[in-house]
Amino acid sequence: MGYKLNIHDPQDPTSLPPSTRSRLASGRRASESIRVGIPLDYNIATLQPSVRNAWIRTLKALHANGHTLHPVRLPATQRALSAYYVLAPAEASSNLAKYDGVRFGSRAEGIDGTPESVLFAKTRGQGFGPEVQRRILLGAFSLSAQAIDNYFIQAQKVRRLVQQDFDKVFAKQNPLLDDIAETEGTGDKVDVLLCPTAPSTAPLLSKVEAQDPIQAYMNDVFTVPASLAGLPAISVPVPSATEDQNIENEEYTPFAGVGIQIIGQYGDDKLVLDYAKELQAVARDS
Repeated sequence: MGYKLNIHDPQDPTSLPPSTRSRLASGRRASESIRVGIPLDYNIATLQPSVRNAWIRTLKALHANGHTLHPVRLPATQRALSAYYVLAPAEASSNLAKYDGVRFGSRAEGIDGTPESVLFAKTRGQGFGPEVQRRILLGAFSLSAQAIDNYFIQAQKVRRLVQQDFDKVFAKQNPLLDDIAETEGTGDKVDVLLCPTAPSTAPLLSKVEAQDPIQAYMNDVFTVPASLAGLPAISVPVPSATEDQNIENEEYTPFAGVGIQIIGQYGDDKLVLDYAKELQAVARDS
């Protein structure tokens, strides 16, 4: 017996209600030609040559398959990474606050807490890894009374700007917004965006173990804008070209591939999945 997943679950607060689902378009067929947006703001100086080459090859292959290419600008996405690492730790700090070994989670052995600390100080110190502890501390600070206006509130404003940037370039109107008059003409509007998933290929494990946390965060520069805007996105692996192996890159390995990301408008999940399948076929043939 099969179960249908694409329905509203009243027990899940993140599940879309029927009123919102009715506003989502049925989606375009995978056989149709689409307008592919090329975010110029994603062509950053630190983009590895092998990643840029794979991006260009993929775009050329899609154009050869009948899809049209259109450069677009997403200026607010340059601030998305900073906003994300204010908002994400704040959410982590809030969501993980219940794991204190009293109500939820396991408790550390022995006596926990001193007159100078809270009851669950040792429990939370042992229960979370360094990165989680780092995010909890950052989130607790950004949500504090003295910092919330300068950090959390400002990051939420950037989040709205990022969403507005995406809404301006997509041909389909965001179904979560109130009905407004359509912008005349669709000359600069696109159906999906195509860009690298990360500015570099996957590093060696030895490099990751010695990597500074800030360096790791910088690799999220292309993925956090869609997350902030709540848009469907998928990463498709594309093989590196043979000539790219000669590019000077200490982290290159013969098995390294390049992630190419497809981003769609809110509610266009099926469209994103359909063209991810086509992109896989294009990557194999190119």
